[in-house]
Amino acid sequence: MSLSKKPSSAFSIIVFGTGFLCLTNNGYATPETLLADKQQDQNIERIAVTGSRITQSNNTHILTNISNDTITHSAFASLSDVLIDEVVQINEGISHFNSQNSTHNSGLSTIDLRGLGLNRTLTLIDGRRVVSNSYSGDLVSLSTIPKGIIRNIEIITGGASAAYGSGALSGVVNIITRQSKDDTTINLTMGESAAGGAREISINADTGIQYANQQGQLLFSASYIEHLGLDYWDRPRAQQQDDWRYDPKRMCNTMLTATYDAEQQSAYHCMRNIEQSDWTSLSDALPGGVFSESSSFKPNSGFWYDGQTLRDDWQEEVHGLHFNQYSMLQLPSQQLSMAIKNEFDFKSDNQAYLQLHYSKNDSLNIKSPENEDECDLVITFNPNTEMFNSDCIGAIPHTNPYVPEEIRTSANHQDIKWDRLFHEVGAVTNKNSRATFRSWVGLNGAVGDRWQWDVSVGFGQFKQKQIRYNELQVAHVKHALNAERLSDGSIRCADLDAREHGCAPINLFGEDAISSAAANYIRANPQLTTELSQTNLTATITGELATLASGTVFSVFGAEYRKDSQDVSTNVPQGGVTFNYIPTFSGDVTSYEVFTEVSVPLLKNKPLAHQLDLSLAARAADYSWSNMGLIQSYNLGLHYAPAAHYAFNFNWAKSMRAPTITELMSPIRGDYNAFQDICDGVTSTSTQRGHENCRKDPSIHAVITQEGIFLDQNNSYSPNLGNSELTEETANSYAFGMQFSPIFMTNLAVNTSYYKITINDVITTLSHQDIMTRCYQTDTVFDPNNPFCQAIKRDNEGQIIELQQQLVNANRLTTQGYDLAINYTYTLKNTGKLAFKLNWNHVIEHALLSDSINLRAPEIHEGYLNHHIFEDTGKASISWQHDQWQVIWHTQFKSAIKRSKQTYENWLNFINANRERCALQSSDCISNPEPLWGNDLPSYTTHSVQLTYQQKIQETTLKLSASIKNIFDNQGAFIIGGNGNFHSAYGGGRGRFITLGTQVTF
Repeated sequence: MSLSKKPSSAFSIIVFGTGFLCLTNNGYATPETLLADKQQDQNIERIAVTGSRITQSNNTHILTNISNDTITHSAFASLSDVLIDEVVQINEGISHFNSQNSTHNSGLSTIDLRGLGLNRTLTLIDGRRVVSNSYSGDLVSLSTIPKGIIRNIEIITGGASAAYGSGALSGVVNIITRQSKDDTTINLTMGESAAGGAREISINADTGIQYANQQGQLLFSASYIEHLGLDYWDRPRAQQQDDWRYDPKRMCNTMLTATYDAEQQSAYHCMRNIEQSDWTSLSDALPGGVFSESSSFKPNSGFWYDGQTLRDDWQEEVHGLHFNQYSMLQLPSQQLSMAIKNEFDFKSDNQAYLQLHYSKNDSLNIKSPENEDECDLVITFNPNTEMFNSDCIGAIPHTNPYVPEEIRTSANHQDIKWDRLFHEVGAVTNKNSRATFRSWVGLNGAVGDRWQWDVSVGFGQFKQKQIRYNELQVAHVKHALNAERLSDGSIRCADLDAREHGCAPINLFGEDAISSAAANYIRANPQLTTELSQTNLTATITGELATLASGTVFSVFGAEYRKDSQDVSTNVPQGGVTFNYIPTFSGDVTSYEVFTEVSVPLLKNKPLAHQLDLSLAARAADYSWSNMGLIQSYNLGLHYAPAAHYAFNFNWAKSMRAPTITELMSPIRGDYNAFQDICDGVTSTSTQRGHENCRKDPSIHAVITQEGIFLDQNNSYSPNLGNSELTEETANSYAFGMQFSPIFMTNLAVNTSYYKITINDVITTLSHQDIMTRCYQTDTVFDPNNPFCQAIKRDNEGQIIELQQQLVNANRLTTQGYDLAINYTYTLKNTGKLAFKLNWNHVIEHALLSDSINLRAPEIHEGYLNHHIFEDTGKASISWQHDQWQVIWHTQFKSAIKRSKQTYENWLNFINANRERCALQSSDCISNPEPLWGNDLPSYTTHSVQLTYQQKIQETTLKLSASIKNIFDNQGAFIIGGNGNFHSAYGGGRGRFITLGTQVTF
């Protein structure tokens, strides 16, 4: 609703649907001041609905605001990269540097606030929930929003479910769009690594007009971003082979080499005795094939094809290939996004508004050709019986007419083991095409002079089509290998039914041996289609509830209806292909919610109480599944300013995250994971914990009766599935902050805060061990109907043939730490202005606490790279601005960190075991055990510089920018097992990155 349209302003007001966040030239203004003076204040530009809530400065903890100028002139094209670069509390989510091995999420760009999980950071547009971009969670890909329409991005930390609903456990990323624009801006940015690769191109165009005597405001924005990717061949370090282990016998760090040590019976050598050039890590996935392989390390271990020449001296670490060459360091992608925003002010003082967003995102991940051997299992599904099973190609029949006589003789009439790269079929190519449409329309107006109402409806739809080209149809390969030679010398498939369905015999011996007919017969192009939709209706009324001596009590009352629907389908519903099997399923969830917020000024202009405000918020939500009652969320905020330049804030919130549709409704998704049966070794008299209950299983009892002992030979089949009995995750968050801006140094602002977030009933899957423990190792009477026992299925011989890992509410996740922000500006005489900024985050604790009956110790995350939690992260900058020029120097810091917690703990166990051997004066004692190599990573510091020049030429403004990120080309420590020995937390190998940009406004 436009209350005034003055051409110039000292500040702007933003009405956030149900309340106010008022940005002024001095910081935050109160709603009371603004409404009281709304007709007289000549500095008010306009009031615009964006869908946020009331007086956020007290009710939630605003971490930072990222301006449009920062976004526009960032060195990075991706909005997620911009936020990760600017906000030290934001961790990388899904990105182009870490989704190479993801079949579904490659091409997404998401963020993770406080490292508490992608589903626990709520991303909003103008305070509104929008449709997700992934069936696996409520994940909004930031690549779906054109950068030019963004006014600023507000980062709120801590629970905010009372204001925004489900999912705001770690906080909120609120993308606030521009309100109006009366000119046109075109921005072109190009960036590339100084070492080559990782090129990015970004084009943004925005225009706005006023019409109908300035009653209407129309804004259009479009962005195109292309990432050209970073290849294995672009970085020599990515080509370095490494396969590291710590040897608990020799107590040294070892690396795999091509030299087999017969005495040690290993090709792993202590690193102190070899050179880096000796390191190897090769694969037996050759395009010509490896046959009858007897060892992965020893020389003369089988037959192989050197091109089309058969040799019998196979040694993997000499003749194999480096499989990393098929993985890109950064995935290429193309992103197109557009937005239209329209607002129209009626003479009745009401307003209509509309926003339409559309985006298309395409990513292409070209991997290796399919690499298979005789025993790689794939999952099959029988839709008639709704039963999963497994299949594999199997060994090559010794009767296969293509088998060379030398190999046939060596096999001695046994079927032939093999490994091979199916390069004739083509490289496995994962193509993801995503289209997102978001829209909302609404009306708002006034009720008298003190109340405003807003009613809106939103609809969003997301569709993803994923095609995985050049996989294998396992049953077809089996038929093609089952070949026979006819009397005329021709070869055909032996199975008549297979021949009638186009079977062509396959020859695996030698490069290019597979015919095009056979390649076409065995090729599978599985497709997965995901469709999500969201409908949202919201009604709010906000205004003055009462007037106190200390000021006006403002409130908001609202109701919301939301329906989320999901449909997942595949063209291979029976599985049986070399591709992660995802079942077809659909479902929807609806919620009815009511909420309220109140801002109460308790004291004002009193001794030692310049201002004291209380903010309260509450929300109740009723979801459509029967297992949950009324879900409630609360916020309490207290703002106390003893004097004008000092303030304290306290915030408490109880927030919630409802389960997603996939978590609730997904049917069994077949998967294999190795585990050991807890009943292994059971006899009629064994006394280990749980064995008494194991004996009560009829199939295990029968084996013991017949053979005396039950020995584990499970098939490792461990499918995942949703759980309709899930309840919500609940978080309690606390934040205590202090703001300091001394009178004697008015250009200095210091903000510091302590936070703690604890999430209970974390939705997770229990480990195999926990599931078996809760079935057999209980203190209660054994109950086969126990849900954990129901998850374990055994055959007639007692062997586990299926161990279901169903989602449950099990754990507690907690984090605490403090943030520090310092801002200082200094005006130079006739030479511009200096500005200094520092942002710092220190993590005191970040841990997962399990309720396992084994009473495990907390799983510590801080200080471990595999959890992406650095104990300290910081960013400092100093800028100089004068007339048309601006120069900014940035320094970013990440503290030292350990690569892997599990690796570190294993090493500690090795050290303790060796210490015990030495105490017993055992001959196996190693007096000087080596410290762990490659696990302790040093701190990481980068420096960057940005230069901007602006010149006005008549009615046109030209702005030129250049930046160099990571000036000194710090690419981070060598990461064992990382993607190309790089890690995305250190830039993924991008290194020094140079960007040039041009912006024209007319």
